[in-house]
Amino acid sequence: MYHVLVGVDDDVERARTCAREVANLPGSAGEMTVTLLHAFDEDPGDASAADVEAVRAAADYLDDNGVAYELLESGGDPAQSILDAANRENADLIVVAGRKRSPAGKAIFGSVSQSVILSSNRPVLVAGVVGET
Repeated sequence: MYHVLVGVDDDVERARTCAREVANLPGSAGEMTVTLLHAFDEDPGDASAADVEAVRAAADYLDDNGVAYELLESGGDPAQSILDAANRENADLIVVAGRKRSPAGKAIFGSVSQSVILSSNRPVLVAGVVGET
C-alpha cells in the first residue's frame, strides 16, 4: 500500500491531468491511498476544498476510475503546504501539475512545482505540462 499526495490548484485541466496520472500509476487502485490537497491563498470563509471546481474535477476522475481518495485543505504558501502535508501524511509520492512558463515568469512569480521538487525529500511526479505561458 502506498500513499499519494496530489497538490491541486484552481485549474481544472491541470487537476484532471494529475488525477489521470495517479489513476495510471502501477498496481491496482486498491493498493494506494490518495489525498487531494488544495491550499487556499487567502481565507476561504465557509468554503472548503470540496467547493473548488478543480478539486471536484480531480475527485470525479478518481471516482470514475475506482480510486479512493480523501480531501485535505490548508492555507498559505502552496508549495510549503504540499511539503508539510506530505510529511504529515507520510506520503510515498507527491504529484503536482506542471505548466509552461517563460523564464521571466518563473523568475518573477516562482513555481510551486519547482519549489516542491527542490525542497522535497520524497519522489515528486510532475504531471504533463499544460500549454500556458
